Amino acid sequence: MSPTISPKSVANLPLIVNRIFLPIKMAYDPRRTNSGTSTPQPPPPPPPPPETSTQADMAAAAQSLETSNPASAATDSYKLKFCTVCASNNNRSMEAHLQLSGAPTAFPVISFGTGSLVRLPGPSITQPNVYSFNTTSYNQMYEELSGKDERLYRSNGILNMLDRNRQLKWGPERFQDWVPGVPRVDHLSKGDKGAVGTEGGVVDVIITCEERCWDAVVDDLMNKGTALNYPVHVFNVDIKDNHEEALTGGKAILDLANRLNEAAVAEHRVHGSEGWENGTGPARQSFDEKVPEILADWQEKYPNLPALWTLAWL
Repeated sequence: MSPTISPKSVANLPLIVNRIFLPIKMAYDPRRTNSGTSTPQPPPPPPPPPETSTQADMAAAAQSLETSNPASAATDSYKLKFCTVCASNNNRSMEAHLQLSGAPTAFPVISFGTGSLVRLPGPSITQPNVYSFNTTSYNQMYEELSGKDERLYRSNGILNMLDRNRQLKWGPERFQDWVPGVPRVDHLSKGDKGAVGTEGGVVDVIITCEERCWDAVVDDLMNKGTALNYPVHVFNVDIKDNHEEALTGGKAILDLANRLNEAAVAEHRVHGSEGWENGTGPARQSFDEKVPEILADWQEKYPNLPALWTLAWL
């Protein structure tokens, strides 16, 4: 089992971090022409000195370079790639998927469930609606439940949830069936929100919404091995499985994502991007070392959303 860190034990972070990260290989003219004045001036003013013109042109050029530097723009627009996970890839992970893909500065994101089947509430606790991962679309679920009892499933929020989901991606996917590194270009053609940037089948951060899902994800990553030798940060943000808590938790996950991405951009500026996409290089290593501190600061703001973290490998 990969080492875990709870923000409650942040005092022990330096020792743990050292143990975890040791293996990482890780055209503007400022002069303005005043024409058409009502009172002509007989002696025309002398032309500006050449030095002033040269300095102005240099200043304008420097400003232009500063605002249009491709390398700087690429650094500032860098986005970490995220994966959200809950049990059925319907409520909590999909609310987080919505928050991340619909943010003002949208993130690349994919989402999964860890259960053996997709289970949605039915007419009673012993009669859930059960569907298969990967082969059943959200639209199929919506149409089926709407036909069964639209009043029931509208009142308990299931139809509203499925309507949201079918506008985000085709259908629920199972985490254990995901093969990191396998291209996901078909999700672009399906119109999945957040699919742009995830075509390579690799993510930087995985966020689960329940501890048992976190356990399942970490165990599955260990079972899959480290074929890509690519580091991935695995968080758990414990969110109760209801629509209200999912909304609150989704917004908190977006805040965590923004904090992580700001740190990644800062490391790109200082160290450059060399080796990042391979999970190596000074920028990546420095970012990885700062993650526990970022999580601890985030946890102080959200004490009612207990969090876990570990570093794993794809």
